[in-house]
Amino acid sequence: MRKRTFILSTGAIAITCMMSGCSILSGKTDPQGGTANNGQGSPNNPIMLTIRHTQVKDTQKKRLAMLQEVVKATEAKVPGLTITLDGVEDKVNRFEKLRAEMAAGNPPEIFDLFGGTDTKDYVKANRLLDLTPILQELGLTDKFYSFDEFTVNGKIYGIPMAGYVEGLYYNKKILAAQGIKPPQTWDELLAASAKLKAAKITPFAMAAKDSWVINMMINTMWVRTAGTDSIEGFLNGSKHWTDPEVLKAFEQYQTLIQKDYFQDGSLALAYAEQQNTFSSGGAAFMFDGSWANTPLLDPDKSSIVNDVGFMNFPSMGGPGDGYINGGWSNAYGFSQKVTPDQLMAIKEFIKQMYNESMQKRQLVEEGMPPAMKLQDTSHVNPLVTEIMNVFTSSKGSFPAFDSRIQTKVRERLERGMQELLGGRTDPASLMTDLEKQQEASNKEETHTTK
Repeated sequence: MRKRTFILSTGAIAITCMMSGCSILSGKTDPQGGTANNGQGSPNNPIMLTIRHTQVKDTQKKRLAMLQEVVKATEAKVPGLTITLDGVEDKVNRFEKLRAEMAAGNPPEIFDLFGGTDTKDYVKANRLLDLTPILQELGLTDKFYSFDEFTVNGKIYGIPMAGYVEGLYYNKKILAAQGIKPPQTWDELLAASAKLKAAKITPFAMAAKDSWVINMMINTMWVRTAGTDSIEGFLNGSKHWTDPEVLKAFEQYQTLIQKDYFQDGSLALAYAEQQNTFSSGGAAFMFDGSWANTPLLDPDKSSIVNDVGFMNFPSMGGPGDGYINGGWSNAYGFSQKVTPDQLMAIKEFIKQMYNESMQKRQLVEEGMPPAMKLQDTSHVNPLVTEIMNVFTSSKGSFPAFDSRIQTKVRERLERGMQELLGGRTDPASLMTDLEKQQEASNKEETHTTK
């Protein structure tokens, strides 16, 4: 889910990693993890809120439990309040359900919100609550590392749940057994992959049925070869998908495909299978986001808890070498259409969700680094510490392309990468198609803003 600084010290910690929200209600539980109000408060003055969350996977049970605790505490503080949890898979929420609700003008009062382009589009449609005065009132404005991806025209419209960072996870035990050091260059990565394949070990865990998954690594690769300003260049026309330095990254990605370095049958595998393969010791590398910490560090789901390493993607000889994909892209957003009573309840929810205790629990229990600046950073998992150190030692960060690029371009890239993986297109053809769509989307965007 980027240009920030992370700090690891005895007094403060700044890190990036994707996290979604968590929750608990009181009383009778609904099928989505919510509960009805148990009678506390004033039945003559009911207040109803719905929270759209994305904690629906088996690996997110702890996060859901934390959200449920926040909801229970909020209900206890606000007489007559009933909160319903509506759990929806994250991709369905972002690209289908929430988008349709925003178009119709009826989103839930509280919802999982993606930063960048999504937030800007919803602000333009006048759907999001301006949180600037609320954060000031609650004394939270200076407590977060960054609101950048949720700030439009100087106003804040989303409160980050946590950060994220993307990079290369590796199995320390497998690499050591093969006499392979963590590769620092593209050539070293190719050599390591060749040696692993010869030993009948899958070099890369990969599940490409969910198209966004396949685009994580290629995003970092074209930034390596074309620079951190490539996305803005595509948007303003100063760079093109067909530029040689962009094409180079896709050609090198195709090399991995042609040499069969990815997991067999990846086009038919859902995202969870990528993590399952890696966590069971079935592959040496996995490019993923720091949200993957949860299943990787769960001894009930992972056989490599003590063997996981994390590194920045190897250098590829371009201007983007040494930079890392990271930032704060997932947040809670709030509907602009709320009553004064609902607004009061929303403020209490924010107080219960965004505090030292909840952010520390997310860090320690889930390995999900906080969005807020913590005073106590003890008992941090070694893998999380390693991720922070990788971020700290990077040249800088850049945002994921899908937080900036237009929807039609993102969709074309997703389809194209699946076609490339399946051998149905080649890098040059894909870049030509992408450039056509980019030019059309830029033209359409310019027309609509006039």
